[in-house]
Formats: sequence, C-alpha cells, structure tokens
Amino acid sequence: MMEKCSWLFKLLCFLILILLSQTIISSSVSFSSSRHLCPLDQNLALLQFKNVFSLNKCSYHDSFIGNLPGTKPRKIVSWKEGSDCCLWDGVSCDNVTGNVIGLDLKDCNLHGTIDSNNTLFLLSHLRRLELSENRFCLSQFPSTISQLPSLTHLNLSYSDLSGFVPKQISHLSKLVSIDLSSNNYLYFESSVMKRLVQNITELKELILSGVSMPDVAPHSLVNISSCLTSLDLGFCYLGGYHGGEFPVNIFKLPNIQFLDLSGNPMMVNFPKSNWTSPLRDLQVIGTRFAVHLPKCIGGLKSLEHLSVDGRGEIPNSIGNLVSLKAFTLMGVFSGSIPASIGNLSQLKELNFSWNNFQGELPSSLAKLENLISLDLQSNNFTGEIPNAFTNLTKLSIISLQSNKFNGQLPSSLFNLTQLVQVDFADNQIIGHIPISDISSHGGLVSLDLSHNSLKGSVPSWLFALPLLNSLQLSHNQLDGFVDDFQVNSSQLVDVDLSHNKLQGQIPMSLFQLEHLSRLSLRSNKFDGQLPSSLFNLTKPLLAHFADNHAGLVSLDISHNSLKGSVPSWLFGRPLLHNLNLSHNQLDGYIEEFQVNSSHLAHVDISNNKLQGQIPRSLFQLEHLSRLSLSSNNMTGFLDQKMISSLKNLHSLDLSGNTLSFSLPPSSNEKFSFPMLSVLRLSSCNIEEIPIFLRGLKFVDVDLSNNKIQGSIPEWIWGVGESMRSLNLSHNSLTSFGRIPWNWSGELFLLDLRSNLIQGPLPTALLLGLYDVFLANNKLTGEIPPSICNGSFGIVALSNNNLNGSIPECLGDVSSDVLDLRMNNFHGVIPASMFANCGLRTLGLNGNQLEGPLPHSLVNCKGLEVLDVGNNRITGEFPHWLGSLPKLQVLVLRSNKFQGLILNSKTKFPFPMLRIMDASDNGFTGPLPVSLFKNLKAMMDVGRFESKLEYMGEMNGYYQDSLMVTMKGLNLTLVKILTIFTTIDLSNNNFTGKIPTNIGKLKSLKGLNLSHNSLVGHIPSSMGSLTNIEWLDLSSNQLSGKIPDKLLDLTFLEVFNLSYNKLEGQIPFGRQFNTFSNDSYVGNLGLCGFPLSKKCNRSETGQSTLPSFGPKRNVSGLEFEFGWKVVLLGYGCGFIFGLIIGYMVFTTGKPQWVVRLVEGNQPRKQRRSKQGGGRLHRRRN
Repeated sequence: MMEKCSWLFKLLCFLILILLSQTIISSSVSFSSSRHLCPLDQNLALLQFKNVFSLNKCSYHDSFIGNLPGTKPRKIVSWKEGSDCCLWDGVSCDNVTGNVIGLDLKDCNLHGTIDSNNTLFLLSHLRRLELSENRFCLSQFPSTISQLPSLTHLNLSYSDLSGFVPKQISHLSKLVSIDLSSNNYLYFESSVMKRLVQNITELKELILSGVSMPDVAPHSLVNISSCLTSLDLGFCYLGGYHGGEFPVNIFKLPNIQFLDLSGNPMMVNFPKSNWTSPLRDLQVIGTRFAVHLPKCIGGLKSLEHLSVDGRGEIPNSIGNLVSLKAFTLMGVFSGSIPASIGNLSQLKELNFSWNNFQGELPSSLAKLENLISLDLQSNNFTGEIPNAFTNLTKLSIISLQSNKFNGQLPSSLFNLTQLVQVDFADNQIIGHIPISDISSHGGLVSLDLSHNSLKGSVPSWLFALPLLNSLQLSHNQLDGFVDDFQVNSSQLVDVDLSHNKLQGQIPMSLFQLEHLSRLSLRSNKFDGQLPSSLFNLTKPLLAHFADNHAGLVSLDISHNSLKGSVPSWLFGRPLLHNLNLSHNQLDGYIEEFQVNSSHLAHVDISNNKLQGQIPRSLFQLEHLSRLSLSSNNMTGFLDQKMISSLKNLHSLDLSGNTLSFSLPPSSNEKFSFPMLSVLRLSSCNIEEIPIFLRGLKFVDVDLSNNKIQGSIPEWIWGVGESMRSLNLSHNSLTSFGRIPWNWSGELFLLDLRSNLIQGPLPTALLLGLYDVFLANNKLTGEIPPSICNGSFGIVALSNNNLNGSIPECLGDVSSDVLDLRMNNFHGVIPASMFANCGLRTLGLNGNQLEGPLPHSLVNCKGLEVLDVGNNRITGEFPHWLGSLPKLQVLVLRSNKFQGLILNSKTKFPFPMLRIMDASDNGFTGPLPVSLFKNLKAMMDVGRFESKLEYMGEMNGYYQDSLMVTMKGLNLTLVKILTIFTTIDLSNNNFTGKIPTNIGKLKSLKGLNLSHNSLVGHIPSSMGSLTNIEWLDLSSNQLSGKIPDKLLDLTFLEVFNLSYNKLEGQIPFGRQFNTFSNDSYVGNLGLCGFPLSKKCNRSETGQSTLPSFGPKRNVSGLEFEFGWKVVLLGYGCGFIFGLIIGYMVFTTGKPQWVVRLVEGNQPRKQRRSKQGGGRLHRRRN
C-alpha cells in the first residue's frame, strides 16, 4: 500500500512539472513576441529618416565637423525594411510595448538637413536622443522637437545646427540633460532661456558652450533647477548686450559639480561666505571683470579642477582644497604664493603664468610630490630657484621664463628623471651650467636657458642627451670654447647659442647632428675657417648631407670673426633654406658652385671682405628670395638678364661694392622681375639710375651714395606709385624732374638728402609722403600751405635756402621730427603750432625767428630735443619747459634771451636733461642753483654708459644731430651719444659765485661758464666732476687759489682759467702737468709750472706734490676703432675720441685729425669769439 502511494505521488509530481513547463514556455514565447514587435509606424518613420541622410550631401563644404561628405553613414546602413527596428543598431525599445524610446546615432557620418517635417519627430515615445557629432548642414533647430514630450536626454552637440533655439524646447518638461554645445551658429534668446529655466525643473545637465546668447541676461538663470549637476556656458557671450552679474546662488547649488563660465562679458563674483557646494570643476576664464578669490573658497573640499581669470591675492585658505589636481590662475593676480599651497598633495598641474606675482617661491612647493607640470612664466618672482624642486620626482614640465629669478642653477634640478621640458629663459640667472649625469635626465626634450647671465663654457653633456630636441642658450655671457662631442644618436633639431662670447673654431660635431634643422651661432667670437670642402669632413657628416630627408634648414653664423673663403658646398645643400654669414672677416672669392637641387631662399654674406665677381651660380638658385652681398669689395658687371632669371627674388642688396650694370643686348629685349620689390645698391659707383627699374612695382629702392647726376627721371615717379621707400641721398641730383600733376603715390619715406636739388618744394610730391628727408640741398621759396593737408612722421628740411614764415599746422601734421634748421625762416614761432604736439625732435636752429618761445611747447610731452639756437628769440629763460618729462637736449644759444633764470614751478624740473646750451644770450643774475640741484640725468654716472648708443637710434633711420662748442672747437655732431653730457652758459652776464652743488653733476663731460662776471673762489666741489673732459671758466673775475681737489679730474683734457684774478701756486701733477701757459694767461697772481713765474715760499705753502693715481677703467664700453683714433680716448678725452672716431669712419682721415694724432698740430690758436676764449689743450 505504501509503495502504491509513493508511485502515485511521483506520477502526480511529474504531471505538475509538465504543466508548469508548458506554462513557462508559453509565457516566454508570448513575452518574446511582444518585445520584438516594433510598431509599424515607428519602423516606417525610422526608415524615412534613414533615406534623408542616405543622400549624403550638403550644399556647402565645411570641415568644422570631423566627418566629411562622401563617407558612408554608420549604424543606419544596417536598418533594413521588413525587419524589427528594435533590433537595429542605435535603436532602443521599451521591453513591454516595443515603442522606440532611445536613438543613439553619435558620430555616424550623417550628412543632410534636418527640419521640422523630419519623421524623427513622430517617435513620440522617445526618451533619449543622441545625434551629436554629425553634420546637419546649418539646419534650423526644428521646432517640432516639442512632439517628443517624453524626452529626458537631448544631445545635439557638434551637429552643425544654426538659427534660434525654438521656444518649444521649454515644453519638454521631463528633460534631465541638454547638450547643444559647439553649434557656433546657434542662438539662444532671452525669452526662451527664461521659459526653459521656469519649466524644466528636473534639469541636471545644461551644456551650451559655444551657443551664442548675447541677448540673455545672466540673472535669468537665477531660478535654475536645484538638481543641476553640470552647467557649461563657456564662450556663449552671455550678457553681451546688457551686461549684468551672474547669479551667485548657482555657485551654492546643492548638487552642482561642473561649472564653466569662461569667455562671457559679464560680472562674476564668488560667494563671500558659506561656500560648501560639491563642485569638482570650476572654470571662470575671460570674463569682463576680474574675479577675486574669497577666503571661503577653501570650503570646496571636492574641487579637483580650478581655472580663474582675476585679480588680487591668493588666500591662505587655498590650502584646504585637498582634492585639487589642476590649478590655473590668469589675469593680474598679485602678491606672493602662500605657503599653504603645499597642502595640495594631489596637485598635478599648476599654472600661474602671465600674472603679477612677486616674491620668492615658498619652500612648501616641495610637498607637491604628484606635480607633473609647473608653469610660472611671465611674473615678477625673485630670489633663487629653490632646491625644493628636487622632491618633485614626477615633474615633467617646468617653465619659469620671464621672471626675475637670480642666483645659480640648482644642480639637483637636473637629477629629476621625469623632466621633459625646462624653460628658465629671460631671468637673471648667473653662474655656470652645472655638470650632470646624462643618465638621470635622458628624457629631456627641450631646454631653454636663453636671456640670462650664464657664464663659462657649454657643457658637452647637453649635446649627448638622447632625446633632446631643442637647446636654447642664446643671449647669455657664455665664453670659452665649444668642444667637439660624441654625436651618437642625438635627436637635436634646434640649437641656438647666439649672442654670447663663445670663441675658437666651430666644432664640426655640430654639423654631424643628423636631425639638426636650425643652427644659430650669431654674435659670438668664433674664428677660424669653415671647411673648404665636404671631403675635409668626417664620414657621418658626408652621410648626413647626402640624406635628402634630414639636414640643416637654417644656418646663422653671422657677427663672428670667421676668416677664409666661403665654402661652395654650402650653396648646394638640398634642404638649406637660410644662410647667414654676414659681419665676419671672410675674404677671397665666391667660387662657382653646383646648384643641383638647392632650396636656398635667403642668403646674406654682407659686411665681409669678399672680392671678385659675383658668381653666376648664385643667380641660378631658383628658390632664392633674398640676397645680400652688401659692404664687401666685389667688382664687375651685373647683367640684368642674370637677375631676371631669379623669378622668386624679393630683395637684392649689393650696396657698398663697385659694380656696373650692363645694358640689354637689344632695346627690344625685355626682362621680367615679377617678385623683386627691394633693391639696395648704395655706394656702388653707379652713375645713372638703372633703366631696368622702369615699369617695375618696387617697394624699397636705395641708390644712395652714388654718382647719379641731373634730374630725377619722370618714370621713377611711376614706380613710386607702389613704392614705400626711395633713397637717392648723397648723389649729385639737381632737380626733382617732372612730377605728374596727378601723382598718387603714397611713399612712406623719400630721402633726397645731400644733393644739389634746386627750386621750390613740389606740392604734388609732399602730399603723398610720410617721412621727408630733403636736407642739405639748395631748395628755395616758402613751404607751401598745402602741406597742411598731409600727415608726416619726419620732416627734415635743414640746410637749404627756404624762407617765409613757418606754417602753423606743421607741429600738428608732423608726429615725430620737425627739422628746419639752417634756413631763412622769419617771423614768430606760431603758438598754435603745438596744440596737439607729438614731436620728439624740434630743430629751428640757424634761422631768423623772433619773438618769445611759445608756452604751448609744454604740450609736447614726448619732446626729447629742442634746438632753437642762432635766432632772434626774446624773453626770459623758459623754465616752464622743466615739466617736459623726456627733454634731454635744450639749445637756446645765440638768441636774445635775458633776465634771471628763475626756479621752475615743477617739483622736479628737467629730470632727463643732459645737454644744456644757453650761451651767447643776455641772462643775468646768479647761476641757477636750484636748476643744478634737479638735473638728475647729469648726476647719474653709470646711467648711459653701459653701452654705446646714439639718440634717435631706436627710430631706425633718423638720428639727432647737434652743433656744439666742445674743447674750443665748433663741431657738428651728426650723431649724439647718450653719454654726451654738457652745460654751456658762456657769453652771458651771470654774476655771483659758482654754486658748490655744481659738483654733484658727476656725469658732465663738459662745462663752459666763460665770459661772464662770476666772482669768488673756484669751489673745491668741482673736483668731484671726475668725468669732465673740458672745463672753461675763462674771462670772469674769479679769485683765490686753484683748488688742489681739481687734481682728481684725470680725464680733463682742455682747461681754461685765463683772464681771471686767480693767485697762488698752480697745482702740480696728473693732468695739470699737461696744460700749457695759455690755460692761465691773464692771472697775474698765479705762479709755478708751466708759467715762467716761480712761486716764493709763502705762495707754495705746505702742500706736497701729489702722486699720480690710478686711471679710471672704462673697459665696460665694448667697441673698437681702427687707425690711430683709439689714441684719442686718453690723449684727448673719451667723448672726443668717440666723436673723432665716427668722423674718421664716415669722412675718411680729416687732415687736422691726422696732424692732431701724429703730433703735428699747432700749439696755440687765436682766441675764438664763439669758442669762449683760447683753445688750451694738454701739452704733448
């Protein structure tokens, strides 16, 4: 019985199991059938959507999107008619209803328009729509987007949409994420933004970067969803029309994690208290108003990325941002970096570049052990580069350029094994480049130590770094030799050792660097010769040059002392593009060479000693664009047919050679110069303007210092219609020629100085000019009134015979220089002439001008040179000129000024004045004590002596000149040295004593107080004028003894005390032993050497003969002179030697200078009225 029940029980269980299995299978089949059944209408809508984009075309070409026309769409190609759309790639369906609820077609190469009639908007159950990174051909944003009411996620970024975002988007109240970014032609209106913020209350992501919304007011976002986690409004021009302030409450939203407000012209202010939101990424770069970092920013414990453009100082609370990984500050942040920054232990990137930070770097930077990139360039950091960087073992990039770091390079820095890029350029780093182990920094790719003060040699280990690509050591004080090194597998591409003091021969190893593309050794002291043949080089170098895929592109060895000939193999290198060997001592001939496949475009071998003919091979370089062989000794004929073969030639400079131009074989033969626009043939002994210039469209032509005579040919003005610069100065031209009445040229510069041109100023020509140089001609007549219709930078008309009055407009139409010296202008200087003055130089010397100096000159705030000497100007001393902050030269000599020199009302008058000449006037009263007290530029000895410069040199073309009385000679300085400092108050009626504070003017080179009525003793403080070279106190009523303190004037070369009432013994020793009797004539009470009158015991007193002290070292000025002019540096004074040196180099050897140097000059000269007494030089 028990067995029967057991069997029945088992049968029952089996039947139940079968029944359950059928039920499960039936249910499964039913469920499966319902899930795969995509509604027919939605299936059809998707197929029609596919067909629109299968056409695969746009009406315009746009490469903004990564995909291109012609590429097949992805994903939708698998959509087949008759199949279930729920199984299609990119389509998601509801598991129960089968409705399409998701469409993901990101980056599917869709090309075509999408409008409001698109069947896509029939998918009313759609929840997620992802169409980003496609190309909808600037389609208007479809308003039928509102037909997708269930939409929660919308991404149309990078999809090439345009037009206005429709207001219907605000109907999609279920939206959680919106991304319309990077549609640069898409616009958001203010009303649409307000509705979106009001209706879409569950929004978590709003990504709109790059969508224009200038009409949207920032405050319209104030009520945005509190669910927001990401808000990207970067570069939306938010607030562009009306400005406004971004709502501060958004920074405190409870869920906000990402916030980008960069590139919007609105005001942004961070919360000032209780800022504890979960922000992880905050970017506020490029807003209209600079942002301040508040103390409460330390509450953002989750912040990982912070980028802010602002101002102010970094609060100490920044150290609380312990999660920060990337920290960027831009703008004008100032102060020092707080030590608390060391708490940011997770920091990987730190960028504080281009701010105003200052002070030393905190040692706490050593705690940033995860730091990979450090960029502090372009600030004002000081102090030494800290050794703290040694702890930053992960550091890969460090940039400290353009600061004020000093001290030596820490050797430990180069032990950081992960370093890839080091940039310490433009600081004040001194010392040597440390010796280091190559293995510790084998990954270094770029090293820039340029523009510092490093000394010593270039260590060879730098060239052995296996991955080093760029080595920049220019503009330092590196000296010594560059030794040969092992090339091995160097990857160096760019090496710049220019502007140092490196010497010796150039190591051939540099040419063996097989990847080297650019090599600059410019401005060093390299000597020796370049190898004359490739066969003199090593095999690796031969292989290097044989490889057309690697080789030098740019080679600059200019401004050195290389000798020998130019090796011809340089011109045949296949990849060499730029070759600069200028300013060396290369001599000999340039031999003909094989052109082969040369790509040379720029060749400069100017300022050498090359001779012989220009090789024809140079004119076979088909890629040649610039050729300069100027300032050599080359000769021969230059065939214009040869030049015309260079179809790409843009600039040709052959100045300073002796060349002749051959005429074409036949008048019918014409040559083409399609690209030639710059032609410089100065000092080439040319006797006529080359005819091949006719009909060409030149930009810059220089034919100065030649032998061209007669009139300027009419056709040159036809060239001038496109020309910017024409220089025919220093020739023998006699006329402007015939200028077309309708000439419409716009010459930037016309230089006809130092010719023989006669007649009036041509009105038609003046109106088309900017810089006008017509000085030293024979021009006559008045300046035409039509000049007021022009606009000029420089007007130089000096040394002519022009007359009439000065037009009132000249001060306004000339923006830089107005030079009318040595003419016959008369009348008053117009007061209205300087109403809108921008002049740097005003020269009116040597005319017949009268009346007072106009007070309107105070409007010339940039005036540096004012020369009104040798006129008939009246009135008192113009003390009001002391308010001009840049005035350096003031010449009032030989006028009719009178009265006292009164104190200026300016607190610190004449702060930059270095040259003051008020001689030959009627000034009275005591010498101006208060004026001397304020001449700051004359007190600073070292201010201008660091290097040899001339006034106006920065202008690049015009340089100031001046007529002066120096050491008894009347000279014209064609250039004014910035170290030339002088005061001339001679030939007036000054009375009283010489003020003692005159001894503070320690940079004075010359002082002339002669021919006045000065009384009293010579102040011993004048012994402090240790730079003075000439001192003239003659023809006064000075009394007492000559101070022994004047023995300290070891540079004094001309000394004149004649015709005073001095007495006692003349000091003996040093410079005083070189002066003749003439220095003391007319002082009956003087005795002792060199006078024949001996001193008695009462006159000699107890003074002892001083010993010769050490001479002043002036080696800080580095320049060289040839011939015997260098002897004048001591024999006649430093300044005098420089000026005579310049005259020798520009005019040859003047005979009076020859006599002076060779000892044949006369001992005495007659008294010169303008020279202020006799010429009393040191005796030989």
